[in-house]
Amino acid sequence: MNTYVAGELPRPSELAKMSRILTIANQKGGVGKTTTAVNLAASLAAAERRTLLIDVDPQGNAGSALGIRRDESSASIYEVLLDGLPLRDAVRKTELKFLDLVPASQHLVGAELELAEHEGREFRLKRAVDQLADDYEFVVIDCPPSLGLLTLNGLVAARGVMIPLQCEYYALEGLADVLKTIELVRASANPDLKVDGIVLTMYSANNLSNQVADEIRKTFADQVFQTVIPRNVRLSEAPSHGKPILLYDVASKGCQSYLELAREVAGRIEGGAP
Repeated sequence: MNTYVAGELPRPSELAKMSRILTIANQKGGVGKTTTAVNLAASLAAAERRTLLIDVDPQGNAGSALGIRRDESSASIYEVLLDGLPLRDAVRKTELKFLDLVPASQHLVGAELELAEHEGREFRLKRAVDQLADDYEFVVIDCPPSLGLLTLNGLVAARGVMIPLQCEYYALEGLADVLKTIELVRASANPDLKVDGIVLTMYSANNLSNQVADEIRKTFADQVFQTVIPRNVRLSEAPSHGKPILLYDVASKGCQSYLELAREVAGRIEGGAP
């Protein structure tokens, strides 16, 4: 059985007492967004950080990557957003003691049209999360690959945003739109929102990946996390087994990279970095 020794991250008493609400967002699909949300949350939980993962993506892949299909639960983020169900009532336990999940459901597909009819529609997730956030040290929100109302709810609810960016030719395509949306949210609905960082994903040891990574670091400097997530077969296999990578293959490069990313995220927050 794969094991992970806790305690490599700063102890809870050394971190800010306020829970960190972190949204993972990028309007492009296929950039490792859900993979990052699931495995960052799992890595934080493995270090005994009370962590809640909220799946706001209609595809429901964050839940299935943890062995919970989106049609298995009668209570999901859909009922929270549209019916006012308390977030606590939609929380599901996972294989990891310190990791809980609020799953998506198939009904979330039409949620953006339904939300559009409601007053204060962009604040619905924030109100739900605020009722429960003190129970967790980290709340990680996985958004859909779009800049619609579901992602807007994720940005309004969060204190920080992580942007996965693949080490490929079109890496910067769409990034300007994400950053512009973050600025608009900061100006209108969530002045405390910060870009916690850009995480480079799908890195291969070739000239193209190196060139893309160098260009992104040159452009965004210390906004880019030092940890790089490699292309890794075991990372790709893990979701089909309903497990985060640290329960599937803790020795893999993909797992070790996400454990290192969790340490870096916690370290930035402990050090007061934006």
